[in-house]
Amino acid sequence: MTSNVLPVSTLELREAPHTPRTFPPACALISAHAQMQPGRTAIVDGDRCLTYGELERQANRLAAGLAMLGVGPGSCVAVFLERSPEFTTAAYSVWKAGAAYLPLDPATPPDRIAFVLSDACVSTVITRSREVAGLPPGPWRTVKLDDFGHPLDGPSAAPVNPEPESLAYVIYTSGSTGRPKGVELTHANLANLISWHLGAFDVTAADRASHVASVGFDAAVWEIWPHLAAGASVHVADEATRRSPQLLRDWLVRQKITVSFAPTVLAEQLMSLSWPAETALRTLLTGADVLHRRPEGGLPFTVVNNYGPTECTVVATSGVVAPSENGHGRPTIGRPIANTTALVLNSSLMPVDPGEPGELCLAGSHVGRGYRHDDELTASRFVRIEQETGPPLRVYRTGDVVRLLDNGEIAFLGRLDRQVKIRGFRIEPAEIVAALDRVPEVEASTVVARATHGDEPELVAYIVAAENALPTAPQLRAFLASRLPDYMIPSWFVGIGSLPVTLNGKLDDAALPAPCAGNLLPVQAVLPSDHVDGSVENQVTEIVRGLLDVPSVGTRENIFLLGGHSLLAMQLVSQFQQVFGVKLALRQLFEHPTVAELAEAVAHRMSTNEVRAGSS
Repeated sequence: MTSNVLPVSTLELREAPHTPRTFPPACALISAHAQMQPGRTAIVDGDRCLTYGELERQANRLAAGLAMLGVGPGSCVAVFLERSPEFTTAAYSVWKAGAAYLPLDPATPPDRIAFVLSDACVSTVITRSREVAGLPPGPWRTVKLDDFGHPLDGPSAAPVNPEPESLAYVIYTSGSTGRPKGVELTHANLANLISWHLGAFDVTAADRASHVASVGFDAAVWEIWPHLAAGASVHVADEATRRSPQLLRDWLVRQKITVSFAPTVLAEQLMSLSWPAETALRTLLTGADVLHRRPEGGLPFTVVNNYGPTECTVVATSGVVAPSENGHGRPTIGRPIANTTALVLNSSLMPVDPGEPGELCLAGSHVGRGYRHDDELTASRFVRIEQETGPPLRVYRTGDVVRLLDNGEIAFLGRLDRQVKIRGFRIEPAEIVAALDRVPEVEASTVVARATHGDEPELVAYIVAAENALPTAPQLRAFLASRLPDYMIPSWFVGIGSLPVTLNGKLDDAALPAPCAGNLLPVQAVLPSDHVDGSVENQVTEIVRGLLDVPSVGTRENIFLLGGHSLLAMQLVSQFQQVFGVKLALRQLFEHPTVAELAEAVAHRMSTNEVRAGSS
């Protein structure tokens, strides 16, 4: 055996022996449902409902029009629409025309849109009049759905059964070079995801699935196509609902959603809420970031943690997250899904010793074609590795560091390119986050390296406090010191109302505030003021927390640094008048912007009112 040949034992990471099989493409399955039960509900968006028959007819007509414009096999058509029945119809019609679709969220910055359209060599863009203003000029043809009747009126498209290796979609992700890179996925890749998903989660036509992910996030692929392929209904959450854990919970219950996806940051908040007994949700799927918490017992649904790079068709590993008494204990990313091989390799692409960390490399039916118009990058990330027996494995190098546990599950440790160097020591911030999230007073956290004074980077921890808790910097520092070496202890502990996320639901490091006097955690515990009734301070805290829509608010935190604004200030004045019977001047809120100061102002005004009432 040569040094660059994988031993047979390496393949023990495979979930189970699988025989790759041909699974029908999504468009064929959806079309079959439309023929058999055209009146069945396909997509629900608020008061709008699109049946399978309507979806089929509209997609056929649009596909015929696209074909008249020259769209066909080999074409790439951008769909520049927000989450909506129109988006799904447009993408489906692109498949029927024999082409691949490229999803573009209209909320994407214009410069990025221009780059993606040019880099992908898009021939046609499907949009609507209300979104077309956001499109940059270029050589691509624009098709507006609201003008569809006139320019594209024509016969219905003939049924299309795409070849397994033809492109299904192209999706752009952030690149380490600072330029987005387009990932090409085939119908065979998508078919494997659909086949696994329907079997793993027992999805049937009776299910009701949510759609909360941005269309530019590959999780939307997972939300839409497997459920339509099963004949189930897909329900689109509005913008306000998909960003608020409380509103999303209420919407999921009201819509009787049975299977839902939520990005990790949002899922962690959903797991901490109370749920009514009539909840229909049985499976909450999550992914996109590191899951730091486990659900507490008693939730009416199962939480499933999923991992997968865009290059591997959304999901590569998956595992049920067992509950714990206090929600602590970092979950794994589960085991490989069907027809997937997971390898833990060193920099020479050879297996590491059992239990040792290494790069996660993936092979199987879900591994995509490569990067669009970038053969060099494709060759560097999609590599072939010889085996002792059988043909070479085509492997995708994820760049993620993992460890194989004794029970066969995979522990995610971090990114090869996320390591930071502090005082000469290489540090993986995810290890610090895992420790911080074990503190009961911490709801969520993240750690980054940033230059706070001069050019030398320092570790900064951002802390979302648990409800009715306010951890202190010394408390957290002492907790970490008992578990980590001193060079891994953050220099700064910043309190933050919630972790900022991108349009795709991933943690947005760039939006984290710089440490300053107004946002640092206190150096000692803060108790209610001696001369302020604790119940008043508690009521003020709940009013502020509710209006800010954050899990918790420290009594010394500046409410305007947590997302407050002038409209919220006026709402606070109104709420204080309703609850306490006192009216504060608007300027008082700006001059005294913490819960403790506001409670003191309310208490003072209440006592003044009592004195006046007593003397009248």
